[in-house]
Amino acid sequence: MAVSIAQRPAASARVLILTFLTTVIFHRTVADVSTGASTSEESPHRRFEYKYSFKGPHLSQTDGGIPFWIHSGNAIPSADQVRITPSLRSQRGSVWTKNKVSFEHWEAEVTFRVSGRGRMGADGLAVWFTTAQGLDGPVYGAADQWSGIGIFFDSFDNDGKKNNPAIVVVGNNGNLVYDHQNDGTTQALGTCLRDFRNKPYPVRAKITYYKKTLTVMINNGFTPDKEDYEFCTKVDNMIIPSEGFFGISAATGGLADDHDVLSFLLFRLTEPGQQPPPPESEMPKEEKDKYQEEFQNFQQELDKKKEEFQKEHPDVQGEPIEDLYETVNDREIRQVFEGQNRIHLEIKQLHRQLAMILDEQRRYVSVITDEVAKKGTNAESGQLDTSSQQQLGSVIATQQEVLRNLNELKNSFHESLKQIGSTQHQGNAVGMGTYETIQHFNDIKEHLHTVKRDVEHLVQRNAQNPAEKAVKCPEMPPMPSCLSTVHFAIFIVVQSILFFCYIMYKSQQEAAAKKFF
Repeated sequence: MAVSIAQRPAASARVLILTFLTTVIFHRTVADVSTGASTSEESPHRRFEYKYSFKGPHLSQTDGGIPFWIHSGNAIPSADQVRITPSLRSQRGSVWTKNKVSFEHWEAEVTFRVSGRGRMGADGLAVWFTTAQGLDGPVYGAADQWSGIGIFFDSFDNDGKKNNPAIVVVGNNGNLVYDHQNDGTTQALGTCLRDFRNKPYPVRAKITYYKKTLTVMINNGFTPDKEDYEFCTKVDNMIIPSEGFFGISAATGGLADDHDVLSFLLFRLTEPGQQPPPPESEMPKEEKDKYQEEFQNFQQELDKKKEEFQKEHPDVQGEPIEDLYETVNDREIRQVFEGQNRIHLEIKQLHRQLAMILDEQRRYVSVITDEVAKKGTNAESGQLDTSSQQQLGSVIATQQEVLRNLNELKNSFHESLKQIGSTQHQGNAVGMGTYETIQHFNDIKEHLHTVKRDVEHLVQRNAQNPAEKAVKCPEMPPMPSCLSTVHFAIFIVVQSILFFCYIMYKSQQEAAAKKFF
């Protein structure tokens, strides 16, 4: 009895040790199996499908259409987005792919913006994959009793349960009528509450259908990070049609929002280890033969036009056609040189006009100086008073200042001509677009601005001294060389008109020459 009692603790200890080891080995085996399963679950291969996608910029064509897509209702394509419905009441619009999609697995990324002034929006936006294009209808602008899947971004609370805005996934086999009164909750396969209206950044939705599982991920639009997605809903064991059309629709009711779609990007998903089919296999043989025939006809017409051109222009036979057309750089250089030459010619013309004005000013100053000298000899007889002498002196001073300013203008134009000549010489030597050429153009621009300021200063000075224009010639014995008031007034008017014309002319020339700087 003593031996048996002593052996019982040892036996129980062995049982406990064996149980512990068995438990440890079992947990480690389960962990290894789960780790191996997680590592073997690789991400699928993604391939972008441009024929079923759109995005900006240059989204719409010249005719207002979208490549590979059709739009209907109140949808308005533009260069960077598609406005499915504007913020007006009772509007419907949609866009659909022209060709059917026959992918087993796919992933769609939709970037959109829903914005409006009201606290509540209406009605909402929907993303579709259906066997037929629902171009118009009561379900967010698309047809009811569809066959396929619809992901609804519902912004209006029809049932009054305060559970909107919401994202609802609804499937249909072509027989169900959408339950508007309950916001589709009685038919929903998955749903989540997300506010997607009036966000600082566009909202992004990633819809993935892979291995009969539909997953919806949402970027809430609060950050510019494009990959900041959060889980919305997931539907397992979901079977959708093998072929169908992708579409986006929207509608407004008593309330209104702007429903804008910035991009729709579709990716084909392929399981790891499987090669994606080549692009040639996706196109039906009939369509491929049609495109090949069109290409051959176009090639034949092009060859005929080449032969006709060579017959009409035998002097260019054997020369490459590309050499007949200038490149973008050649055209820019030619435009710069043409603008330079025009500026040079205009400055030369202004230089000649300034020389003529200087000659006239010198002649008038000499006439006035002679008159003052003659009047000075007769001042002793009392025929001239002090005020007349002061007025004549101010007139002479003004004319001399005008003459001096005109000389400065002439010198400025002469310097501009020199700089333009040197710029053209450097441009012919080393080409345009260098830093020195740009600096020369800037110097020319500064000189032209200086000329304009000087002319404006002269005009203002003439306007500030109107009394000088009305100087009367003192009474003198009748002499044929006396400068009468009429002649002097005519001279001042002509001079002012010339100055104003010059200012307007220069302003127009500077505005036309700005694009060359």
